[in-house]
Amino acid sequence: MNAPHPSKVAGIDPTVPTPAHTASPTSPTSTAGPAPVPAPHPPTPGTVLQDRLAGWVSDLTTLHELTERLTRTTALDPALRELLAAGASLVGARRGLVVLDPGDGLGPRTTLGLGLGRADLGLLETVPRGALPYDPGGGETVHPDLLAEDGLDPRHREVAVRLDYAASYALPLATGSAGRLGAAVWFYDEPAEPHERQRHLAGLYVRHATEHLARLLEVERTRACMATITAELLPTRLPRVAGVQLAARHRTGPRGGGDWYDALPLPDAALGLSVGSVTGSGPSAVAAMGRLRASLRAYAVMEGEDPVAVLSDLELLLRLTEPARSATALFAFCEPALRKVTLAGAGHSPPLLIGERRTEFAETTVSAPLGMLACWEAPSVEIQAEAGETVLLYTDGLLHRTGDPMDRAFARLHAAAAGVPRAVRHDPGAVADHVLRTVLPDGLDTADSDEDVVLLAVRFG
Repeated sequence: MNAPHPSKVAGIDPTVPTPAHTASPTSPTSTAGPAPVPAPHPPTPGTVLQDRLAGWVSDLTTLHELTERLTRTTALDPALRELLAAGASLVGARRGLVVLDPGDGLGPRTTLGLGLGRADLGLLETVPRGALPYDPGGGETVHPDLLAEDGLDPRHREVAVRLDYAASYALPLATGSAGRLGAAVWFYDEPAEPHERQRHLAGLYVRHATEHLARLLEVERTRACMATITAELLPTRLPRVAGVQLAARHRTGPRGGGDWYDALPLPDAALGLSVGSVTGSGPSAVAAMGRLRASLRAYAVMEGEDPVAVLSDLELLLRLTEPARSATALFAFCEPALRKVTLAGAGHSPPLLIGERRTEFAETTVSAPLGMLACWEAPSVEIQAEAGETVLLYTDGLLHRTGDPMDRAFARLHAAAAGVPRAVRHDPGAVADHVLRTVLPDGLDTADSDEDVVLLAVRFG
């Protein structure tokens, strides 16, 4: 009776060939001479089936582990590096490169190497496009012995000799749903090529990786689009006003947020300064931020010398046009010649005054955010700065990104400001950078976060 054929698993053909052997006849007993050595028993159909099933389980386990590691990547660069390393282990290669070049032409375009430096990648780019060791628009490309190939492009041969690789195997990053994204190629030091099982596993893995890359690519494009829109809604440059130096730093999350800053020249050599944050994230929050900032500029031109009136008008606009949204805001009327700042805040953190002899938070009144009360109003306060001092305005995202309770976050901010090196205190941009790096160490200032961060530094001469 024939052994049952198992079902096909993960695209691997499980057909078991019929064993070509027969049972050995029983040898007669002999009374003379040594006993005959029994012939080795050929494998039974059951043993063959068990070995093959064990191979399938091993392959599936390997694919599961590699795809799990890939799925945990959340950005294009680490995903591409993971793809290269996993593919190299599957096809038995030591080096490789991946080219991301989406077929729709919208980018981004990048090339990453495994075991290849920047100069090596640049050398490979000198090979004519039609003679490259991969074809982004085609199927797999196998060069088992490059130097022995007839018709190999001379430049490709020269590059292969200089980089000391003798064979290559490439797969396109392309599926029906994801389209064409690029290609991955792995290099062998000696003439070689992956066997059928390796090709099959690599093909399964690369198809899964392509779908994952397509999702990350869409996220990257959305992020870039939101960053561009946000940047366009914020000042492209800060004004130059006698008596003060200005610097701003802005960090936004991957979905885009509603934090803003602004600096607007006003009549009589005055300056209007504002920072604020709209609740929520994503396109709607970015759009609301743009509308509020534009409205605040108009109110500042009309009645900037009265910050309370400016924020009262902004609060009325927010309640009438966006009743489901709230915002924090701070507006300051700055008179550089007098080194005086008159400000009002709505649910916003107090400014920080940084100087040689003092580092202290301004004494502002506690008030609700805009849109939270039927009618907002709070008294204004004045800050009298001295020559060389910097007033730092910031949004709450700087404090929230620390992950600390607010009292500890404020203490960390104060310590960072007090520790600004004397050599850079004359530069408001350097002051803002120091505060960012100190309050948010280990790259937290640039890491992805739902919290936007805005700093506006104003140094008085």
